Amino acid sequence: MMIAPFSTLEEFTAQLNNQSMPDEAATKAAMARNGVLTKPPAALGRLEDIAIWYAGWRGQAAPKVTAPQVLVFAGNHGVVAQGVSAFPAEVTAQMVGNFAAGGAAINQLCAVAGASLEVIALDLDTPTQDFTTAPALSDEDLVKALQAGWNAVDPSADLLVTGEMGIGNTTSAAAIATALFGGAAADWAGRGTGVDDAGLARKAEVIEKGVALHAVSSGLDVLRCLGGREIAAMAGAMVRARSLRIPVILDGFICTAAAACLYKINPVALDHCIAGHLSDESAHGRLLEKLGKHPLLDLGLRLGEGSGGALAINIVKAALACHSGMATFDQAGVSTE
Repeated sequence: MMIAPFSTLEEFTAQLNNQSMPDEAATKAAMARNGVLTKPPAALGRLEDIAIWYAGWRGQAAPKVTAPQVLVFAGNHGVVAQGVSAFPAEVTAQMVGNFAAGGAAINQLCAVAGASLEVIALDLDTPTQDFTTAPALSDEDLVKALQAGWNAVDPSADLLVTGEMGIGNTTSAAAIATALFGGAAADWAGRGTGVDDAGLARKAEVIEKGVALHAVSSGLDVLRCLGGREIAAMAGAMVRARSLRIPVILDGFICTAAAACLYKINPVALDHCIAGHLSDESAHGRLLEKLGKHPLLDLGLRLGEGSGGALAINIVKAALACHSGMATFDQAGVSTE
């Protein structure tokens, strides 16, 4: 297992700010190849953009996706005590058991996508602090969660999806978005696991209280004060993937909130990431717009678990299969005139 090369938040920030960039030669070669494939220009739409983006990060003119990895991090949230979820905190551990038994949606979607799946439970017996009364995580807790995400990435993977499980974590994600980008808490709060109107109003009040209490706006401070272990772990995995030039598919609202903390520190930190889908959580689209990300799919999902990201693996695979497998006009003997 890789040991994360940071033990403080300052060292993590240094890793984030000293990251690899796509291979310009590979990007140009992929663009050139795309221009001579047996199709009209831009006929494959976004699939062409995806293939060229992926090729640049992998440093190959005609790559394929052969080893996608899905990581699902699980954590519990002290803010659940404020009545923000339709389910009790015990469900987090129960769902981790379901993942292990192969009974969850993400298990099926990984099988369809040919992706490996690892589920990592993060101190489920020790929820974060209730962020309406104290910072959710200490510096030490945050570093530990970031390290867990970093260490979980398989260096041999060629595409990464990060997912989560954590009752109460849509409240944390909405609080993160409010602190990072402003606006009313009610604009960022969604129904999560299915709270009713009264629960939604209570959720917005809880978010407003937490954001006002901590009054932070920098990426890591927001993550520490309002986030969760699984949210921080996703952020750590994204940074590790960047260091390995592994492209990342973002999942839903909670995953995007983790990514937003990195974006706030460094606006190019997510250049290796693509949005897998637009979830049914009401503020997800607005958050993606803040990050300049356009989702590949819009299927009304709001499950989490990395499910939308896992579905999108197949879109990326299809893009690369066309780009790398199609014949050129010369090879096919097709006239271009």
